Amino acid sequence: MDNGISGADSAVLFLGGRSGVGKTSAALELHSLLTALDVRHAVIEGDNLDLAHPAPWKHPVPWDRRLAAQNLAVMWQNYRALGYRRLIYTNTVSVRETAELAAAMGGSPSICAVLLCGSDETVQRRLAGRESGSALQEHLLRSREAAAALELHTPAWVHRIPTDGRTATDVAAEVLSRTGWAVPDPA
Repeated sequence: MDNGISGADSAVLFLGGRSGVGKTSAALELHSLLTALDVRHAVIEGDNLDLAHPAPWKHPVPWDRRLAAQNLAVMWQNYRALGYRRLIYTNTVSVRETAELAAAMGGSPSICAVLLCGSDETVQRRLAGRESGSALQEHLLRSREAAAALELHTPAWVHRIPTDGRTATDVAAEVLSRTGWAVPDPA
């Protein structure tokens, strides 16, 4: 039975989408579903791999644009040393950078990519629950711009899953069905 790895040395789910669409909530719920199924996996929030001020990509040093991939390589190496073979990686644009991120993981991971999609109204409601004032307006603007860029530049092979009017549990269950990970690794 397919376990989402299919002969590859590991498997990665790239979960992308605009700010406020539910990436982190879906990833955490997917973590719960996989845990209940006793499927070994790791979760990495990609936004944290290059979160700094000033932004690393604003530095003149040429490698700064790859800081997240470099940090992913180190973290994944540590997870692999402990026997993990599946990774859930969330980041807004991860679905556009699958080749670079998979290369950073090393080996030849099986790749699944999902772009979560949501309307401006849904995203505004979700962001209003965690942001306020000028920060909310800035996040809403960046989220709209990201949604347009993601729709324009995300490859057609990436799965699109709408989140409007859905719970994180519903979204995570659909994501899980796309991965083939509901089957644990053989003992």
